[in-house]
Amino acid sequence: MSKVLVVVDMQNDFITGSLGTKEAQGIVENVVAKIESYKAAGLKVLYTRDTHYEDYLQTSEGKKLPVEHCIKGTWGWQLADPIAKTVVSSAQLYDKPTFGCTQLGEKMKQLAEEDQALEVEVIGLCTDICVISNVLLIKANIPQTEITVDASCCAGVTPDSHKNALEAMKMCQINVVE
Repeated sequence: MSKVLVVVDMQNDFITGSLGTKEAQGIVENVVAKIESYKAAGLKVLYTRDTHYEDYLQTSEGKKLPVEHCIKGTWGWQLADPIAKTVVSSAQLYDKPTFGCTQLGEKMKQLAEEDQALEVEVIGLCTDICVISNVLLIKANIPQTEITVDASCCAGVTPDSHKNALEAMKMCQINVVE
């Protein structure tokens, strides 16, 4: 059996930047501790980065959320410093142009084929958008795999939307640790 940790979008713009919240700032220490525990155990840690370009406001998402964020190459797009310090040179980072990362789903399928007893834990930002999207994408790719979300290492756009996303994931047979 092996475990994999997926760290979703722990980027400056979601923590202290254009879409930052005090809730997001409040989980950084927990996220770092979780990553460090996986690394100390020799377990795999994968990271996603929300990745947009200069034309963001003209995209479907940009028209519905007209706040420029995570523009590739900017400070806001970078992983927050405490998170960036946890990344080892062999770490896999996935730049994703939308909420869910199809490459991540494919990687999870590959890992599950290599290890039928694979367990996946997902943490990060935002619970109600990118975390839930990636959790359900992983579940669709590897439906028999145990998937856990640690609520203390996630934050939503609002506290209520965070709670709603956790409840929705529970309904989809995701283990939510609160």
